[in-house]
Amino acid sequence: MTTFAFGSLRGSAAKTRSSRSPLALTGVLRPALLALCLAAAAQSHAERAVLRVGTSGDYAPFTVRDAGGARSGFDVELARAYARARKLRIRWVPLHWATLDRELAAGRFDVVMSGVTVRPERSLAGRFSVPVTVSGAILLSRQPALAPQARIAVNAGGHLERVARGLFPGARIEPRTPNAAVRDALVKGDVDAALTDTLEAPGWLAGSKGLHTLGPYTRDWKAYPLPAAAAERARDLDAWLLAREADGTLAALRKRLLPAAAQTRTAAPLPALAAAIDERLALMPLVAEAKRVRGEPVRNPAQEAAVLAAAPGGTRPLFAALIEAAREVQEHTLAGAQGGQEAPDLDGALRPALARISERIGELAVHLPRDLDLATARSALAPVQTPGLTDGARERIAGALVDAARAAR
Repeated sequence: MTTFAFGSLRGSAAKTRSSRSPLALTGVLRPALLALCLAAAAQSHAERAVLRVGTSGDYAPFTVRDAGGARSGFDVELARAYARARKLRIRWVPLHWATLDRELAAGRFDVVMSGVTVRPERSLAGRFSVPVTVSGAILLSRQPALAPQARIAVNAGGHLERVARGLFPGARIEPRTPNAAVRDALVKGDVDAALTDTLEAPGWLAGSKGLHTLGPYTRDWKAYPLPAAAAERARDLDAWLLAREADGTLAALRKRLLPAAAQTRTAAPLPALAAAIDERLALMPLVAEAKRVRGEPVRNPAQEAAVLAAAPGGTRPLFAALIEAAREVQEHTLAGAQGGQEAPDLDGALRPALARISERIGELAVHLPRDLDLATARSALAPVQTPGLTDGARERIAGALVDAARAAR
């Protein structure tokens, strides 16, 4: 930022006082000083650090852009509040759902704040913040039951297209873009149903008649992706979100802008930790496939020892429980799959992603409430439903959370 020599300016003013009349001082120096100050303010604004925020503008209630270009929504307001708090200038960067992962990995955004669902492939492309809310995939159907070969419209390239293809293999999935075209296709009768979620659906149902709601079929965390290398920014954003959850800012924003079903406090340490555990375990089927391709066993004592050595001291029992749970999920995957599936590179993609998530787990664990009990820990882990995760593994993780809370004292 430019530094101005105010000392030399004062010296010049002193000479002016000795040779100019008060009228000259008013008519010459003051306009010049005002112009200098305005130029300095403009340059200061221009040189403020820029935060490149990815947003689609087509996903209410998170991000909406009207015909005049004005942006609004839950994530838009949070982005502006964070930028103000950090004295940053926002540059809105349009995103396309079909290429989000590639654009994130390429560093096109500093953060994406657009109602993004936590998914394994996105964990590989970057890193997530703590979650700000939850949602679930639901169908809006013209009939009370879905026919096996129904035509289903869905937002092209996003999380819900993947969900639709997985849940309804016999249906005709019809990706549409922009997102508003999905609702339009349903209202006009061009399709039999549309896949949306519990947060977007209330807006779609407003003013519509004769539509049936089916589901929800999933429970999904909504969080903010950042580039993989943006560790410092991610920690700062997490700290800010945790503070806004604690002071009631997030709760007030949810109440004002999100449906009644989305009022859960997710950015507190315990639910955020459960979300990180869920994200870590969701990568284990991919880890299993990568090991199958390489001919490696599920158990890797050297790698497991490295994970434990990197964990903060009070969290090592928690990571030991997570490693055991990860083995169970991998073994379940290998027992049920036929092989031949494409898997990400184990060392180049999967383990770095796991390390990023583990880092967040370690940071959140030290902020667990000191009075955490086993029943509360169990309840927080209820959303973690990774296939292959046994009740015994879940119980061990719950107990380790209680131990970590005690160690943090």
